[in-house]
Amino acid sequence: MHKRITDTLLLASVLALLSIGVIMVYSTSSITALKSYHDEYFFLKKELLYASLGILFLLIFARIPYQYLGKRAYFILGLSFLGLILVLVPGVGACIGGAKRWIHLGPLSMQPAEFAKLGLIIYLSFFLYKKQENLKKFSIGLLPPLVITGIFSGLVLLQPDFGTTFLLVSLLFILLFVGGGRILHLALVLIVFGCAGIFLVVKSPYRLERVLSFLDPWKDPMGTGFQIIQSFIAFGTGGIFGQGLGNGKQKLFYLPEAHTDFIFSVLGEELGLIGVLMVIGLFLIVIYCGIRIALRSRDYFGTYLAVGIISLTGLQAIVNMGVVMGLLPTKGTTLPFISYGGTSLMINLVGVGILLNISSQSRAYER
Repeated sequence: MHKRITDTLLLASVLALLSIGVIMVYSTSSITALKSYHDEYFFLKKELLYASLGILFLLIFARIPYQYLGKRAYFILGLSFLGLILVLVPGVGACIGGAKRWIHLGPLSMQPAEFAKLGLIIYLSFFLYKKQENLKKFSIGLLPPLVITGIFSGLVLLQPDFGTTFLLVSLLFILLFVGGGRILHLALVLIVFGCAGIFLVVKSPYRLERVLSFLDPWKDPMGTGFQIIQSFIAFGTGGIFGQGLGNGKQKLFYLPEAHTDFIFSVLGEELGLIGVLMVIGLFLIVIYCGIRIALRSRDYFGTYLAVGIISLTGLQAIVNMGVVMGLLPTKGTTLPFISYGGTSLMINLVGVGILLNISSQSRAYER
């Protein structure tokens, strides 16, 4: 496949997902917005603003040489760390639903954990690129990224946000694997973070309840199992062709967070199996294009950066779809390009811009 075709296919697929997302955000949020804000377009207007800003950032980062990000990797990492600290400071971070994950900036809000994902990817990619010859050494090749990821994960857990913590650790494992890390080091990452994860689940009543409700949601259908049962009902009533756009019933205060974490359920109800397969197909195209860009990068930094970005997009999509289909325990992970969420949407579009820059440089390098 010609590289320009790869870029066009990537951009077209992302814009298609974004368009579906805008439509579904309105479909899933209009009733809630009308009840809470007396404006059925409240969430739609915000989503359009975030989408417009995200596309602008995409175009900007598509023109910024990705090597510049490498030169500023530690500065970006420091900003990400500062954001994770600030969100925990009383009076700075906003507490919503018992979680401190947002910082309000006038009418808008930002989620530092989303910046931290991209910041960690840039740092890990640059680190692996620079330390390529010493990756087999524990003190040089494993300890620094392990400590940084551990600190970031700890700060995210304080919010608390177990889903993002899982993503950060997964990114570390994937990039170490792609970078050629020792199998023993990779096993150590799994053991350390795996044991920590099990400990956190067992010691936290609400996390343990989520796992138990995942195993048997019908044991407590009006409590911990309510969300996933309503999601099952949405997919079941959707059938093959769906109930029709806007005709879903589960978003009518049956399915909590219908426009964010469980937007895929409503999509399944309204657009049916056809709509579900279309969205999955678009994500597969995005991942395929990202892998091709990674393989054709002009240097290893571009390769690692592309792998990290496309892994983040793919993992978020897999986790979100897995949760709403009852294949994974409930986690607060949005569906990239589709769920309502300004910071997440903009960071995902910035990632696409970086991928396009990596691809454009690889074309110029081979001429």
